[in-house]
Amino acid sequence: MRRGVFRILVALSAFVLAAAPVAHADPPYRPVGVVETVFSQHGPWPVTAQPGVGCCDSTGAPFDVWYPANLGAGGMRHPIITWGNGTNAVPSQYAHLLEHLASWGFVVVATANRNTGTGADITSAARHLIDAAADPSSVFHNRLNTAAVGAMGHSQGATGVLNALADSGGLIKTAVPVELPAQAFCKDPTRCADTRRIGGGSVLFVNGADDALISPSNQPPWQPEGLQSNRAYYDALPGSVTKAWGTLVRANHNDVQGQPDCARASAPCTTGVFGYLGYPTAWLVAQLWGDAYALGAFTPGSGEFYQPNPNWVNQIGAAGR
Repeated sequence: MRRGVFRILVALSAFVLAAAPVAHADPPYRPVGVVETVFSQHGPWPVTAQPGVGCCDSTGAPFDVWYPANLGAGGMRHPIITWGNGTNAVPSQYAHLLEHLASWGFVVVATANRNTGTGADITSAARHLIDAAADPSSVFHNRLNTAAVGAMGHSQGATGVLNALADSGGLIKTAVPVELPAQAFCKDPTRCADTRRIGGGSVLFVNGADDALISPSNQPPWQPEGLQSNRAYYDALPGSVTKAWGTLVRANHNDVQGQPDCARASAPCTTGVFGYLGYPTAWLVAQLWGDAYALGAFTPGSGEFYQPNPNWVNQIGAAGR
């Protein structure tokens, strides 16, 4: 199973969704676009979860892994996504999202480190899987596409995935920072994000409109200097970087922890993880699988992601040069 077969699976998912009513677990959030609707659903792969499967990062924290149960079927090699936790959070708090990503054919690895802002242990988690892919005794042996590595993270972990993209020497190809904190919240220079340092790859910023204190969309008037907003981080990315940004209308700082609703998420949470499933998954499929169907949603200006949508505002994007 190579990339063409993956595209067939995506097309079949789209056909099924078009042929039957879409079930929504949470009425407050209903995907509008066809691409978002497809990738908001559980993907075509059943998922195996293994907590504490490997050891260890620089702090001694183990790694949790989510991966397709029929790993490597037909000779397929799966892209890697490395996850960054928010401050004092652990991977199990994001289990719904991470399982969702694995259902779309990714192997997802997450350090249990509760302070991932430097990005170093986000990168080391990816390297753990790369080493496993070379180990004949590992279930991942010859089943991973080690040239297709992405990073996604929340809050401090959002800072971490940007640092990992900047510092991994090209290992990490794309980053999805979720609820990226303004630089004013960064007390340790090693855990600060500065998108001006990123020389290539791609970035999708996602923040919630209700997260106006920690991850504001626009520069607060009381903090006009520095990178204090998603717009400032987006604008500071060099032209060599492919980039996009969008703001979920009904989402707060910890909605991404929804399982899938807010019942088991940390406060503040408004509706749950639903809005973080579709377009972030489509972005990672586009960037790491090279899938044209998903990529089309992010064609600057004309793609589905940039069209009027009651669930999203601030949708902008640009192709890297």
